Amino acid sequence: MTAIRVALSGIAGGADLGGVALQLEPLHPENDTFPGELLLELAADAIEESGATRARPIEFENIRERYLPEFSAHTNAQHHKSKYALRAAAMVRGGVDPGLLDEVTWWQTDDLWWWCLEALAAYVRAAADRTGDPVAAVCERIASRHGVTLTPTSP
Repeated sequence: MTAIRVALSGIAGGADLGGVALQLEPLHPENDTFPGELLLELAADAIEESGATRARPIEFENIRERYLPEFSAHTNAQHHKSKYALRAAAMVRGGVDPGLLDEVTWWQTDDLWWWCLEALAAYVRAAADRTGDPVAAVCERIASRHGVTLTPTSP
C-alpha cells in the first residue's frame, strides 16, 4: 500500500521522479524485484485506463521521448532496461508473465524498480493524454483499484 501511495501520489502531484524514487528506495529489499513488479502492475492498470486496444494501441515508438522528456537513457544498457520495463508492463496488461527474473539476473544491477517507475509514469501520462483527463485523475483511479487513497504532494 505504501509503495502504491508513494508512486501514484508523486506522479499525480507532478513530483520529480528522482524524488519519488528516493521515497521508494527504502521499500526495495536488496536483490528483490519489489517494488518493480508492483509498479508494472500499476503501469498495466494505466494502459487499461488509457483505453488501449489492438485496434487503437498506444504508439510505442518514441514513447519515452513523448512521455518522459525529462529523462534520457545514456547507455545501451539503460535503453534496454527502459524498453524492457515498458514492454513488460504491456505484457502484464495482456496477461503474459514478463519473466522478470530471467531478464534481470544478467543486469548486474538491482535497479528494476527504477525502470518500472519510469514505465508507470510514461503510461499514466499516456493515459491522461489519450483520455483528456488530468494525470492526477488517472492516478486516483488506479489507486482506487487497489483500495489506496493518495496523499497530496508538492512538485
